[in-house]
Amino acid sequence: MARGQQANQELTEVLNQLWHLDTNRLRPGTDYIINLQGRAGYVAQGSNYARDRATAPLFTYVNENKLKSIETYAHFISLLDNYEVSTGVSEKVTSEELKENRLFIDAIMETDVMKCAHKYLVKTGQSPSDTAQFKRQLYDIWFRLYHRDRSGGEDSCGFEHVFVGETKKGHEIMGLHNWVQFYLQEKHNHVDYKGYKARKNKDTPDEDDHVLNLQFSWKGLVKPVGGSFIGVSPEFEVALFTIIFLVSTEKMTSVVVKVDEYMLELVVYRHGRSIGTSYPKLLSSNNRDL
Repeated sequence: MARGQQANQELTEVLNQLWHLDTNRLRPGTDYIINLQGRAGYVAQGSNYARDRATAPLFTYVNENKLKSIETYAHFISLLDNYEVSTGVSEKVTSEELKENRLFIDAIMETDVMKCAHKYLVKTGQSPSDTAQFKRQLYDIWFRLYHRDRSGGEDSCGFEHVFVGETKKGHEIMGLHNWVQFYLQEKHNHVDYKGYKARKNKDTPDEDDHVLNLQFSWKGLVKPVGGSFIGVSPEFEVALFTIIFLVSTEKMTSVVVKVDEYMLELVVYRHGRSIGTSYPKLLSSNNRDL
């Protein structure tokens, strides 16, 4: 990623509109408290050993009552419970779960964030203006099951990969780029936060930063670095990554944008008509070069 790469102006503009409309974003220091601790070290690809530079969890506190009182988070949390973690294990999708997928899409479509994203996608010719048709498009992008592991059945979907996380043949963590899932997994002692990733000591992130690069282990496997939004609502992430997904038909799309004070690279991999994975990579914040 070239230093000083120019931000994509059009996408920067629409994503900042979404940022300002995200009234369900939680407030750092009030609704949740994080504890960044030490800067994580280098981990070789495929290695499952990482020196722990953070003895305490990343999340010191999250106001769960507030989370569960916001409809989109409440539906989101019930979806997190529905997925088998190992890829290659065919998902058994019950009619109850299908209904929950739809209820989540219905709930996020009530928000100004998703309405704004929909309006933009209609304007650029990427999405149908009819709300019911747009919901079907969202369903295909995020919830349609596909084969990620060639040996198995339909074992994965975009939502599961990005928000829930999967393990690949028990030796590599894939996905898990969502802060609510990170918090819940940490609370159940499945996730062990190892420290934040930054290039130099002077690039220390702040505890009110809404985007972080993290190192952690999950169920014994190490993720050397994972980008994650912190505190943002589920509808914000769905809106943002849906827009980036529909910007191009390439197998991999990467755009540089400046959202609020964060210079980000947003990366989306496609799996046919669905999202394979998507995540933010923090490049710099408030002119701190990372």
